[in-house]
Amino acid sequence: MRKGNGKSEGNLDLDNELPAGRGGDEPAAAATGEAEAGAVTEVETLKAERDALLDRLARLQAEFDNARKRAVREQQEFREFAAADVVKSILPILDSFERALKAGGDAGDFRNGVELIYRQFQDALQKIGVQPIAAMGQAFDPRFHEAIEMVDTTEAPDHQVVDELQRGYKYKERLLRPAMVRVARNSGG
Repeated sequence: MRKGNGKSEGNLDLDNELPAGRGGDEPAAAATGEAEAGAVTEVETLKAERDALLDRLARLQAEFDNARKRAVREQQEFREFAAADVVKSILPILDSFERALKAGGDAGDFRNGVELIYRQFQDALQKIGVQPIAAMGQAFDPRFHEAIEMVDTTEAPDHQVVDELQRGYKYKERLLRPAMVRVARNSGG
C-alpha cells in the first residue's frame, strides 16, 4: 500500500480531490468542462438578473420623476384655481366701483355708494378668510402690531395703541400684515 495524501488508494474520495493536472485522465477533464459550463450559465443568469434589475430601476426612476412632475403641475393648477376663486369674489366690488363712477349726483350719495362698496369688499375678504386685526385701544402686541411712534400722553395707559395708521390683517389665523400703530408712553406714572 502506497501513501499519497494520507489516504489509501482504496478509499479515494473523488468528490473532494483536486482535479488532475493537464494530460490527466478524461473523467477529470469532463468534470472541469461541466464546471466551466455551469459557471458560464451562472454568469449569464446573473447578468440577465442584473439587466432586469437595472431596467426595473430605470422604470421606477422614470415613474418617480413623472409623479413628481405631475404633483408640481397639480399644485400649480390648484394655485391658479384658488386665485381665480378669489378674483371671482372681488369682481362684484369692481362692478360697484364702475357704477359709482358713472353715476352723477351729490357728494352724500357718492359717499354712501363708496361705504357700500367698502362693506362689500370687507364681506368678500371675510368669506375667503381674511380678518382685520384689532388695534385701537388694545395693548401693544408685537406679534400683530408694528409700533411706528411712541406718543407721550396721560390720556391712555402705558403701551396702549392710541392711533392706527394702517390696518393689519390675518389670513386664517396667519399674519398677513401687522397693523402700523402709535403707542402711548406714560412717563408720569
